[in-house]
Amino acid sequence: MEKVLSVNNVVKSFHQPEDFQVLKGVDFEVEKGEFVSIVGKSGSGKSTLLYILSTMDTDYDGSITINGSNVTGVKQNKLAAFRNEHIGFVFQFHFLLPEFSVIDNVMLPALKWGKKPIDVVRERARELLRMLDVTGQEEKKASLLSGGQQQRVAIARALINDPTIIMGDEPTGNLDSKNTKNVFRIFKELSREQGQTIITVTHDNDFASNCDRVIELKDGQIVNQ
Repeated sequence: MEKVLSVNNVVKSFHQPEDFQVLKGVDFEVEKGEFVSIVGKSGSGKSTLLYILSTMDTDYDGSITINGSNVTGVKQNKLAAFRNEHIGFVFQFHFLLPEFSVIDNVMLPALKWGKKPIDVVRERARELLRMLDVTGQEEKKASLLSGGQQQRVAIARALINDPTIIMGDEPTGNLDSKNTKNVFRIFKELSREQGQTIITVTHDNDFASNCDRVIELKDGQIVNQ
């Protein structure tokens, strides 16, 4: 299988208010199309790990390779461009721009990337919204949608640049059980049918247990994968 993520001996420390090692030599690999959940109690290091995997935090020891590119030690401007192309984000709170239309929110990362004509981007956005069952809402302001619809729009936005990996930080943490099941179903279909690699941090044991693989962190170390 094709490996899209390799994490090698990642160590992360915080130095305020005192020295504290939050990740202690984390090693794992993720293959293309895998749907992986990272779990662990509060303080286990899972959110810190996701922040490092997403290339937002570069202050760590060890090395990370995404889609064959070593992202450790790369300058911030290059990392920003790399993120835009290779990583799609879905957060607990959707972070849609409320005054923008639904379709404009979905198009934003692709327009920022600037590699495709606007009409191609718009058609891809419409296609994703159809796939995620948010049709007929394209021109509405994002603030007028329900919470479940907004999170599906956020997933469409994460997919617009056909990223190597979607990274989710508690992507169902703000949803009721029905919408949680919807988001899980969408992720599962994306991984199975389109080979989309998905890595989520979650507190939801039911969500995690139905993924392809669960990586459990305890006190900054992987105890099960």
